Amino acid sequence: MTIENNQFTVHFWGVRGSIASPGPETVRYGGNTPCLEIRVGGQRLIFDGGTGLRVLGQHLLAHTPIKAHLFFTHSHWDHIQGFPFFTPAFIPSNHFRIHGVIAPDGSTIEQRLSGQMLHPNFPIPLQIMGASMEFFDLEVGEKVDIGDVVVENALLNHPGEAVGYRINWQGHSVAYVTDTEHYPDRLDENVLKLADQADILIYDATYTDEEYYSPRYSKVGWGHSTWQEGVKLATAAGVKQFIIFHHDPLHNDAFLDAVAAAAVEKFPNTLMAQEGMVLSVMDESPASR
Repeated sequence: MTIENNQFTVHFWGVRGSIASPGPETVRYGGNTPCLEIRVGGQRLIFDGGTGLRVLGQHLLAHTPIKAHLFFTHSHWDHIQGFPFFTPAFIPSNHFRIHGVIAPDGSTIEQRLSGQMLHPNFPIPLQIMGASMEFFDLEVGEKVDIGDVVVENALLNHPGEAVGYRINWQGHSVAYVTDTEHYPDRLDENVLKLADQADILIYDATYTDEEYYSPRYSKVGWGHSTWQEGVKLATAAGVKQFIIFHHDPLHNDAFLDAVAAAAVEKFPNTLMAQEGMVLSVMDESPASR
């Protein structure tokens, strides 16, 4: 598949958080865990390797040979569990450059992806994968130049650490900010920097305020945010479009419909992330794959 040099589109292959949640009650928004594909300036960038990465991989089989850059926000299971099932990684003609920040325990993204594929957890080691793979250890705050595309990162507030990304190209930008928890007394400066005047902000809105602050089942300290906090950030950062992402596995389609309606009242240009949704950064109009 040739990616046009003037293309800047965002493709959602997995939008669910924590654990894959297939079934009749999640069929419209999708049950696969995070995977985002951005086609920009002739490049293919893939963010996170949840179970949505398997679906993307099946789509890409018709377009080999494939060259792509993979960026991981962190290595909690829901963001890496699709990698062992990413079929293009087993095809020798394909080439992948894989990026991730070193974890607090000192492990690299290569070590963590390899570790989940070792016995007794998985039957096939990463070394069996036949594609050419290069691994790059990112520094927090480091910029990566891919042609004339610039990818920035910043540290997020998440147990075990995670980073968010900003993809910049020809004066346009997309902020991918998943797995982050808001602060009780201020807006996160790192998130504001990533989202500043972005065309699209994709934000971890796992909970509602009511769930997050529930006296009985509080989610404070769990590492995730709410759509209400996302609206505050989108407004303060002056973003053009706000995307609610990383849906809780307990939130069915009807629940997400209600959240979307409430969010649109607060920030009119809001969309609920949905598997198969494609956004053009240039005209902000959603389309289906």
